[in-house]
Amino acid sequence: MKRIGLLSDTHAYWDEKFREYFSECDEIWHAGDIGSEEIARRLNGIKPLRAVYGNIDGQELRLSFSKELSFTVEGVRVFMTHIGGYPGRYNPDIRKRLYDVRPQLFIAGHSHILKVMYDDVLRCLYINPGAAGLSGFHLVRTLVRFTIDGNRVKDLEVIELGKRTFSAT
Repeated sequence: MKRIGLLSDTHAYWDEKFREYFSECDEIWHAGDIGSEEIARRLNGIKPLRAVYGNIDGQELRLSFSKELSFTVEGVRVFMTHIGGYPGRYNPDIRKRLYDVRPQLFIAGHSHILKVMYDDVLRCLYINPGAAGLSGFHLVRTLVRFTIDGNRVKDLEVIELGKRTFSAT
């Protein structure tokens, strides 16, 4: 059994709540737009980090992480990328990979919109954890925790980190 902490779109923003909510997890997964090596180091300092780079991530992060990851945890095949779309509207650039990999769990970020759906066609759970950073149009910063137990994803929690603050310029 593995407890997973999932976030996306930090855009170089650190929140001590990441440590609070992920300290009891076994792994942390970041679905891209990390924003800085410092964020990746700090997350990896809490628990082992699996991450993909996003469209705002620079060369340093692109050398450290790949555009997509395909791996198995317990008995669950996982596919993670930053720009993935969602069931019924997958990004054309990864649609074929999804059908080749046939994951049981598909993770994407990018939209800043928290979304958990089941794809009846791929027989796959889709999770976008929303955005944990300050950049973007989202109103509430979010992350997700869940457990992988054998071949099941269970105990999924959505955690609201608070409203995204706006600064006057």
